[in-house]
Amino acid sequence: MSTIKEVAFVLARILLGIILIAHGWDKFAITGLEGISGYFASLGIPAAGFAAVVAALVEIIGGILIIAGAFTRIAAAVVFVDMLLAALLAHIANGVFVMNNGWELTGAIGAGALLLVAAGAGAWSVDAALAKNKA
Repeated sequence: MSTIKEVAFVLARILLGIILIAHGWDKFAITGLEGISGYFASLGIPAAGFAAVVAALVEIIGGILIIAGAFTRIAAAVVFVDMLLAALLAHIANGVFVMNNGWELTGAIGAGALLLVAAGAGAWSVDAALAKNKA
């Protein structure tokens, strides 16, 4: 792989991971689980309190794993499902644009996660180092 491609993989993983961690952290520390649980309940999401915790943990842990490039395909697949559910349950009725609470952000994060599912983390990752040691 070319150096440009590897730099792109690393930068994309870092950016995607930071966005995920920030949104997960918001659910715990800024908006808070009560606020997120209330929002989820208002949407009719079952077990809203549990769903809020799961969403926050997926975003924080998934973001960390994606930045490190560790278990990337699995982490990215879980993040993709999380974003798909968020888009379908909370955002799609509001159109595309995030300023209207639309699905734009969940779609972009989901697309990035889907690319990582397909391509993996790249050569500069924990996954690549583990594969190299295994071989």
